[in-house]
Amino acid sequence: MTDASNKQVVLVTGASSGMGKAFVKALLAEGMTVYAVARRVELMQDLEQLGAFTMGMDITREADVEAVVQRIETTHGSVDVLINNAGFGMYGAMEDISIEEARYQFEVNLFGLARLTQRVLPSMRRKKSGEIINISSMGGKVYTPLGSWYHATKHALEGWSDCLRIELSAFNIDVVIIQPGVIETEFGDVMVEPMLKRSGSGPYQGMAQALAKATRASYSPGSGSSPDVITDLVLQAIKARKPKTRYVAGKYAKPMMCIRKWFGDRVFDKLVLSTVKSA
Repeated sequence: MTDASNKQVVLVTGASSGMGKAFVKALLAEGMTVYAVARRVELMQDLEQLGAFTMGMDITREADVEAVVQRIETTHGSVDVLINNAGFGMYGAMEDISIEEARYQFEVNLFGLARLTQRVLPSMRRKKSGEIINISSMGGKVYTPLGSWYHATKHALEGWSDCLRIELSAFNIDVVIIQPGVIETEFGDVMVEPMLKRSGSGPYQGMAQALAKATRASYSPGSGSSPDVITDLVLQAIKARKPKTRYVAGKYAKPMMCIRKWFGDRVFDKLVLSTVKSA
């Protein structure tokens, strides 16, 4: 791809916590110019002190997206690497989630990052160089109970990325998908309480309560993988002359995806149902 020894300009979304913050710190340590963006600017002061350029950006607001890209292009010419990391998991029974909420899940996890990608592509095409790294999930290839809308966005991101990779191949722009497993981030905390509010006392309450228990156990301190395992993959993808199309790491990711691929839907259904029943 591009020569990592050059001072590349990298834009990281969702940089206020978790994997996004870890990406920024690692990229700065590699000597790259890093723009860290997120809604919660106050949580990125440590990144600014380390040398990152921080900006507030709501991925669903086109004006915010435009302001960020304009500043980068005015100051540094273009984005060399875009890391689409911003996203969240909306859980609850499909029946219990309003279509308005579902649309917002897609706005954040797919349409927002698509608009940002559209905005940085013209300058990448002009210089015939660039890389788009999309942080998907093992949830883009497998599924879990009460995660219909979240998994829908990640499955969509996978297909969207595959098409984009083919379209951009003539311009020497790489498109890479990262598929994390269970990583120690805010994901579990952000997901459980809203899910219980939606489905914890209705017809799906048994499954919701069991999933909440299983999720808390999976995301308890020391139970998941460190964000560093995904950071290592991001650095590999940036430094590689020809990066892989997909990188997988993190607790449960490889075995879950393997079972889904090789044993089929019915076996995988039994596996995930046994998990929530035993919880």
